[in-house]
Amino acid sequence: MPAVSAEGSAFAVYPSLAGRVAFVSGGASGLGEAFVRRLAEQRTAVGFVDLDEERGAAVAADLTDQGLSARFLPCDVRDVTALRAAIHDVADALGPIRVLVNNAANDQRDPVMQLDEATWDDRIAVNVRHHFFAAQAVAPMMRDAGGGSIVNLGSISAHIDLLDLPGYITAKAGVEGLTRTLARELGPWAIRVNCIIPGWIMTEKQLTHWVTPEAEASIARNQCLPQKLVPDDVARMLLWLAADDSRSCTAQNWVVDGGWM
Repeated sequence: MPAVSAEGSAFAVYPSLAGRVAFVSGGASGLGEAFVRRLAEQRTAVGFVDLDEERGAAVAADLTDQGLSARFLPCDVRDVTALRAAIHDVADALGPIRVLVNNAANDQRDPVMQLDEATWDDRIAVNVRHHFFAAQAVAPMMRDAGGGSIVNLGSISAHIDLLDLPGYITAKAGVEGLTRTLARELGPWAIRVNCIIPGWIMTEKQLTHWVTPEAEASIARNQCLPQKLVPDDVARMLLWLAADDSRSCTAQNWVVDGGWM
């Protein structure tokens, strides 16, 4: 049976994902929740972390009720020690992590002239620093298991004309560079490292805070395709990159933006 999304559309099935273990940061809502749900539907055992303890626990409980494997741990990815501990907790409970999805992020707006040192450091910590240390933590277990796939989440914001996001945009541009260097470093261990660059995805947060009539006009003007993008559009790419179907693809940026870039 094909995996089916919450919207009812069928997903391809990737046999190589069945029985594997994945770890997703920021998995309680938005893109991260879609990644957790779609991986679990592939019969992957999914561990995930998020600051939102109530919502994360609800997602895990819902998947467990469906007979799927999901383990939630509350964690602030800015705390690298806590992140490492969560990764090893998931590995101890579910098995060696073969898929890492570095998704957690915060696109809070910061006008350039109001951005102080502490806020700058926070934006870097929540948007790129944890990618490196999570990859560092899972690499040895991926190596020992015969390889793995690391997927970093970049952003279209590093390529288009958005304002008031200097820390976020700098971090997301850094994710692309980090992807390339990790791919080179970890490739001899059969670990692939790729970056997904989503366009403007209609998550609950975006719709609540940032998708104004002016933003909608910009989306309509800049995308080649007319439809609004939803989390499952990105999840389709994520599943392929996580699976062995993309076994020879690494160090690349994969754009899911409706043709904006």
